[in-house]
Amino acid sequence: MIPELRRRAYLSAMQVAAWLPRVTLPFAAPSRAELLAPQPVDSQGAKPVLPAIVEAPVAAAEVVVPRSAERAPQERLPQERPRVTLPTPVAAEPSVEAQPAESTAPVRQAPPRFALQLLRSDRCLLLVELPTGEPLERRDPAYLLLKDLLRAAGLSDSPQLLGEPVRWPLMTRGSMDQGPQAALEYVQSFVAAQLEQQADCVCLWLVGLPAVRFAGEADAEAFNRELQIDGLGHAWALPGLELLMDEPARKAELWRAMRRVMRRWQVANE
Repeated sequence: MIPELRRRAYLSAMQVAAWLPRVTLPFAAPSRAELLAPQPVDSQGAKPVLPAIVEAPVAAAEVVVPRSAERAPQERLPQERPRVTLPTPVAAEPSVEAQPAESTAPVRQAPPRFALQLLRSDRCLLLVELPTGEPLERRDPAYLLLKDLLRAAGLSDSPQLLGEPVRWPLMTRGSMDQGPQAALEYVQSFVAAQLEQQADCVCLWLVGLPAVRFAGEADAEAFNRELQIDGLGHAWALPGLELLMDEPARKAELWRAMRRVMRRWQVANE
């Protein structure tokens, strides 16, 4: 059952002017007496004319129509929407413009690790790899081998130290680039500065792979060969002292190469 006001609104939406229930409705207003009075019958025996009355069946639950439904047109009633079948999405290939541009920043390489010592014997400079990273001592096997090489070359076997050892990387922390290219530039600038102070030097010995690589811009294939380096002049590449001790067979090839190169400082000493 619904209250009287909602019932009237429902009937107004259905355009029903008058109606009578079958049973007494709760919360309903009293019926009008003129509607319940018998209607007169015409002389011809026609049925009495009654106003339009619609019998409303009693329902367990009645639909309530709001007053706004009186003004709502029929077209506004919700209708079932047609189903739309969407096509299966296909993964589109990424366009060239959508792809991120490759980074143009140079890749920073890990810094190499080495220690070099610069010495002078007569008119030759020697850039020697330090096997242990520490300066050579007089009783070290590597230093004794170096003295033998200098005597065989006709040079003084008591070389003079020039400056402190060059240890790379320079710093253990920091953002400075200490890659191979930076090491090469630093070693070459260090040796070039010493050559300016030692103006009468005629040959540079590069002893060991780090010296050959970061001063002569070469590799192990250049051992026992002569090199011409921009800014440093004439140089001679030698295997490292530790390598010569581990592989004595290299000494024979080193001696043959020395006989070809030693004329440079022998002529200068005369």
